[in-house]
Amino acid sequence: MLYLFAFFPKPNKKASGFILPTPGEDATRGFSLIGGGYYLAFNDYLDARLLGNIFTNGSYDLNLVSNYTKRYKYNGNLNLAYSSSRNGLEGTPQYEPQKNFHIGWTHSQNANARPGTTFSASVNAGTSNYFTVSAANGTYDTQAMLQNTMSSSISYGKVFGDGLFNLTSALTHSQETQNKTISLTLPQISLNMSTISPFVSKNSVGELKWYQRLTVGYSMQASNSVSTKENLLFASDGLRRFKNGFQHSVPVSLPFTVLKYLNFSSSVNYNERWYMQTINKRYIRRSSSDSIAIDTLDGFKRAGEYSLSTGFSTKLYATKQFKNLGGIKAIRHIITPTIGFSYKPDFSKSSYGYYKDQQYYVDDIRPGKSVPTGEYVKDYLGRIQKYSIFEQGIYGGPSSGEQASMNFSVDNNVELKVKSSKDTTGTGERKIPIIQGLTFSSSYNFVALEKKLAPISFSGRSQFTDKLGINFSGVFSPYAVDYIATTTGTGVNEITTYAYQEVDRYVWKDGKLPRLTNFTFSFDYSLNPEALKSRNKNMNNLKDQTNTQNRTQEQIDQLAAISRDPNAFVDFNIPWNFAFSYSFNYSNPLGVASTRSLTNTLNFNGDFNLTPKWKVQFTSGYDFKAKNISQTSFSIYRDLHCWDLSASWVPFGLYQSYSIDIKVKASVLQDLKLSKRKGYYTRY
Repeated sequence: MLYLFAFFPKPNKKASGFILPTPGEDATRGFSLIGGGYYLAFNDYLDARLLGNIFTNGSYDLNLVSNYTKRYKYNGNLNLAYSSSRNGLEGTPQYEPQKNFHIGWTHSQNANARPGTTFSASVNAGTSNYFTVSAANGTYDTQAMLQNTMSSSISYGKVFGDGLFNLTSALTHSQETQNKTISLTLPQISLNMSTISPFVSKNSVGELKWYQRLTVGYSMQASNSVSTKENLLFASDGLRRFKNGFQHSVPVSLPFTVLKYLNFSSSVNYNERWYMQTINKRYIRRSSSDSIAIDTLDGFKRAGEYSLSTGFSTKLYATKQFKNLGGIKAIRHIITPTIGFSYKPDFSKSSYGYYKDQQYYVDDIRPGKSVPTGEYVKDYLGRIQKYSIFEQGIYGGPSSGEQASMNFSVDNNVELKVKSSKDTTGTGERKIPIIQGLTFSSSYNFVALEKKLAPISFSGRSQFTDKLGINFSGVFSPYAVDYIATTTGTGVNEITTYAYQEVDRYVWKDGKLPRLTNFTFSFDYSLNPEALKSRNKNMNNLKDQTNTQNRTQEQIDQLAAISRDPNAFVDFNIPWNFAFSYSFNYSNPLGVASTRSLTNTLNFNGDFNLTPKWKVQFTSGYDFKAKNISQTSFSIYRDLHCWDLSASWVPFGLYQSYSIDIKVKASVLQDLKLSKRKGYYTRY
């Protein structure tokens, strides 16, 4: 029997002091001291921790973590991190230090602090290599090291005009760490007006007349954004890379009912965009291949467009009662058909001024010398091609081509009514959903030159039991596939190739059914649903205990770990659990073996109690296409009454490692812990 006893005096005031480091070892950076530093207790509303990691190969990490709060007003935390890592041998180019940084900031405003006004921040930004090079600041957190994206948002909102208008604004950022691209929006503004009925007075009584059902809305968006490589963001021409503009939208709708059961709705949508820059394209003929020169033109330009639409829907019910079919009492099928019509003019006509002809110019870069040649770019039918002067605008421009289409869909729900085995009276009944939301949809474009009928999409779901639910979706193509010959070149250079291509001929003309081009299927299953209920309950309890007014950084990190790790919460009251999920995807756009693709993956996790005080957890999976096991980890927990002992192990893969921790259970003594970690992370 193992007993641990310790006495730690807890004063009633905060105090500054040193934080002792944890010794460790890294296969690349050598022996280390992790997490040492100094704690600064400024007052009851602000504190800070200065932490550092140092390695024997010359690498080091620095970290500043600060928490702040103002009761009933706001709270947040700031995390600034810097890393200097050496991963090569001394005297080689790889030995030069790699300098990376990371910024984390969260800010939350109390809902009652300023009614009608909100402000929040969630910043996760820095250099793309920070987490991989620093091994997540020496924590070896695989979730952090494997993340491929980082994103941030600082937002402000205000409701005014007696609730009629809602203004929101945000500064956002996103990064892809693998290809080192970054996107910034500085800022994104949205102004929305609640829908109003202009012909309804405040004193109206009784049933509304048809014209009083007309509604009008308004919304405005403004944005200033850029997407580029990290190393180009602060270049001399960085500001000219930003794209900006305004977009206004005015929807007008009129719903009405015909014959009590047919629900009609008509609408007119007007959109207008404002830009301070447009483009002009010059097509240049060259011996090898044509090229395009794009000139940016400064000056205010507006682009307006509108569309008309109408449609109707209804519901059809079919019910069949059974008297002698075992426990099945009835089956009901609910069908919801929807048909809609829409029209939009061709805004590429020259009268609008939004599009220009694709015209060839003289290949001369001298000012004023590149003039039109009188030739135009044409398609295979001899029609002059056009381009939009707004195509590089952040909100695009009006669409080209006349649109007159009909869209249609059918939604199906099938359910059984059966005897309830839990009802002791023998008269109880319950419903079992067999098919939920099985929807087929498509559209038909009356003015399209070819392939007027769009692919037929379908999706649905079924929840057979509390443990098992499935989801599926797919696409059918109504067009045939032929083996087409394509000839290029002339004379001795003439080459003829053959390939399968989709043609403008319906498959039913060949006596066939539409061709399945894509299908996805997935399901989740838990052998012990009580484990999921317990985990959700524990998460809610933790959130209640660590409310936003006094949450520490450790508690914030713990909540984040729980949300992404199915085994992060240990509940000894649940003796065992095993859950898995499966996904399958089939793709074959042309219906031949050369274009067929199959992927399916299986992920599973679970835990079990060796004894009432010992628990083992595991997480793994299998990729059937790669024929390989995915990231696998094992954890062991020991309940030591007032203390916890935990050990985790990643046995193989890029981030194989292990760690052992022993700590006090009490939240106020979370800093009382001993840790031993060894990471096998390496850059080689």
